[in-house]
Amino acid sequence: MHVLIVESDADLGRVWQRHLMRTGKRVTLVHTEADAIGELDRGPVSILVLDAILEDGSAFAVADYAGYRWPEMKIVFVTRRSFFSDGSIFQHAANACTMLSSDANPSDLDAVLDHYAAT
Repeated sequence: MHVLIVESDADLGRVWQRHLMRTGKRVTLVHTEADAIGELDRGPVSILVLDAILEDGSAFAVADYAGYRWPEMKIVFVTRRSFFSDGSIFQHAANACTMLSSDANPSDLDAVLDHYAAT
């Protein structure tokens, strides 16, 4: 499984990356909209982990681009805020499959990725 993580917090992104790599996943970590679009241009990934509030760029632009280039690609959104706790993320991004808190245990993120990448 190839996972693309788009996370503004470099330290958090590296924690997730290292954990997912230990479970056998190939992981690419980027921090900006532009870098995410560049990775999506290189080819499809199995699943996308996307910070809902990017510091540099728009998460929704990344989600829209992923949906355009790779319509079957699922997105796991993550956020530190409660802004999308009402489920509105699914109205804004058609390819969203779930939303997790950024402080979720990396093993929980791994299980979610296994589940949604398999469906």
